[in-house]
Amino acid sequence: MLPSAVAAWIAGSGSLLVLFLLLHLAGVSLALLQPQAFEAYATALHQSPWLLPAEGLLSAALLGHLGLTAWKLVANRQAGNRSALVSRRADRWGAWAARSLPLSAAILLLFLAVHLVQLRWPRPPAGLELARLLEVLAQPWWALLYGAAGLAAGLHLLHGAEAAHRSLGLLNPGNGRAIRTAGRAVALLLGSGFLLVALLLNGRAVGWLA
Repeated sequence: MLPSAVAAWIAGSGSLLVLFLLLHLAGVSLALLQPQAFEAYATALHQSPWLLPAEGLLSAALLGHLGLTAWKLVANRQAGNRSALVSRRADRWGAWAARSLPLSAAILLLFLAVHLVQLRWPRPPAGLELARLLEVLAQPWWALLYGAAGLAAGLHLLHGAEAAHRSLGLLNPGNGRAIRTAGRAVALLLGSGFLLVALLLNGRAVGWLA
């Protein structure tokens, strides 16, 4: 596969996954704000005829993103490019996010496996989605993993947003600042959003939050 095609697939699949995370954050936030609306949303989602095709598309995006990113990393190292995961920015957070990509990816994969087993296979009965979620998050270790996954997603995107534009040749001195700012804003929204939801639902589950 041509390097440009690899970069396009990595960027495109990553963008699709970010879009899913933004929609998922909006949906799960209802568990805090309007529990009844959350149950209605979850029931409608799980009964939708589009659910299986959407899950198939997301699975393909995830597998492609993982596989091609790993292939690109190996190819870069074989070519003697040891800076494949090192940010070119002077920004300390951006550089750390780039170096920690394997760690954030590992945390996200661990969370995905646990999350699917806990809330997807098997799926809770209609009307009991929130009860099952609270049951899971009442356990401190699971709440910690869910919060860590939120931070890992934000950290991963902190580097990925700029890297995707650079790989596609879309990053230039004229738009670099805007792209970095937008990427950081979305990374902050996802990271802090999922962390806050996990912590507050844990509080509700154990009783310190009404």
